[in-house]
Amino acid sequence: MRMDTVIMGGGLSGLTCGIALAKRGQRVTIVAGGQSTLLFNGGSMELLGGIDGNAVAAPLEAIATLPQEHPYSKIGTDNIAKLAEEAQQLLADTGIVMNGNAAANHWRITPMGIAKPAWLTLNSHLRIDDLNNLPAKRLALMCIRGYLDQPNAMLAQGLKNMGFEVDITEFTTSDITALRRSPSEMRATSLAKHLGGTSAMRRIADQINALAGNADIVLLPSVFGDDSNFEALQSMVDKPLRLVATLPPSVAGMRMQTQLRHYFNMLGGNYLMGDTAMCGTFDGDKLTSIYTAKLTDMPLRANNYVLATGSFVSRGLRADYERVYEPVLGVDVNADSDRDQWTRFGVLQPQAYSRYGVDTDDSLRCLRQGKVIENLHAIGSVLSGHDPIKMGDGTGVSMLTALAVAHHIADGKA
Repeated sequence: MRMDTVIMGGGLSGLTCGIALAKRGQRVTIVAGGQSTLLFNGGSMELLGGIDGNAVAAPLEAIATLPQEHPYSKIGTDNIAKLAEEAQQLLADTGIVMNGNAAANHWRITPMGIAKPAWLTLNSHLRIDDLNNLPAKRLALMCIRGYLDQPNAMLAQGLKNMGFEVDITEFTTSDITALRRSPSEMRATSLAKHLGGTSAMRRIADQINALAGNADIVLLPSVFGDDSNFEALQSMVDKPLRLVATLPPSVAGMRMQTQLRHYFNMLGGNYLMGDTAMCGTFDGDKLTSIYTAKLTDMPLRANNYVLATGSFVSRGLRADYERVYEPVLGVDVNADSDRDQWTRFGVLQPQAYSRYGVDTDDSLRCLRQGKVIENLHAIGSVLSGHDPIKMGDGTGVSMLTALAVAHHIADGKA
C-alpha cells in the first residue's frame, strides 16, 4: 500500500512528525531501527540553552539572533513561539506533562549536579526557576544502596555549590536487597520494573519518612517508572518529593519514547520497529521509494519522505578517514573536507563535527548533488548548522523542525 509519508527514524523528531501528520489524517509509516537517543534524556527538553558559551535566559529573544544556517532560522524565527506551544501540547496529548516557558528558561539538574538551562521539565523532577532564589533551603538526597548510576557525591557537591544544604542518606528495602543479588539488576530500568506496586512503595515511604529529618524537599533518583508510582509514593511521604535524572539508561526518556510510540499507533500510524532504511530510488528531483533491511525487495513508496535518522550517535551520519556522509540516500552533507578540522584538542572545546549534518534549503528539503529533492525533508539532529551540546538546543530542534515539516507536508507545500 502506498503511504502519504514515510519517515526514516523513530526517535523524538520522527515520532513528533509522525504524530502531527497522523493527526491531520495522513497515512504514515515510521521505519525505526531501535532505541533512540531519548534513552539519554533526563526528563527535560531544551529549546536554546547557550550561545558562545553564555547561558541563554530568554530563548525566543536569543533565537532571533541566530545565523541563517541554524535550523530555527530556516523554519522562521517568527514561528518558533507557536511551534513550541504546539510541541508542548503534543507531549501533553501523549501523557507527557511538562512545565516550562519558551520565553524564559529554567534550570534542570544533571546527574553530575550541574544546573543547565531548560525549556520544559517533567512535573516530578527538580527544577529551579531562579538560581538566586532557590525553591528550598535544605535537601535530603536519598540514595538507593547498591545503585551505581547516580554519582551521589558529585550530585550533592553540585547542589551545595548552588546554595542548598544537602544531607546524603542511603536506604534499602527487601525488594532492593533481592535485586542486589545480581549486579546487572541494579539499573534504573530494572528498579522501575520491580519497585512498582503499593507494597513496594509503602516500604520505600517508611524508609524516607524515617530518614528525611528536617529537609524541605526529598530528592530521589528517577527510577520509579510511571507517574502513578511517583504519585503513590508522594501520598505516603510527609515531605515533598522531587526526582533527579540518573545516568543512562533513563527511565524518563524510555517512558517518553514508549508514550510517543503508543500515541502514534493509536492515531493509526504504522511503526516498523527494529527495521532500518538502507537505500532509495530517485526519479529526477523526487525520491520514489526506499528499501529497508527487513522488507528487502518490498519497497516503501510514498508521496513524501522525511529523514529523521539522527546524527553520529544514531548512525544517521557516518565518517571514514576521508569524508562525513549520509549513508541511506547519499544526500549532501555540510562538513569540512579537511579531516584535521573535524575536531579540536580538549574535550570541553567546541567540536566542529557537532555542527555537521545534511544540507537543506530553507524549507528543510534535502539537497542531493546540489539539487533540491522536492519530496524529501530532513528534521532533527541529522540537520547541520547547530551544536546541540554547546547550544543546548537538541530536543527543541528535533521537535520544532519536525512540526514545521509536518505543516509543510500536510498543507501541500512540500
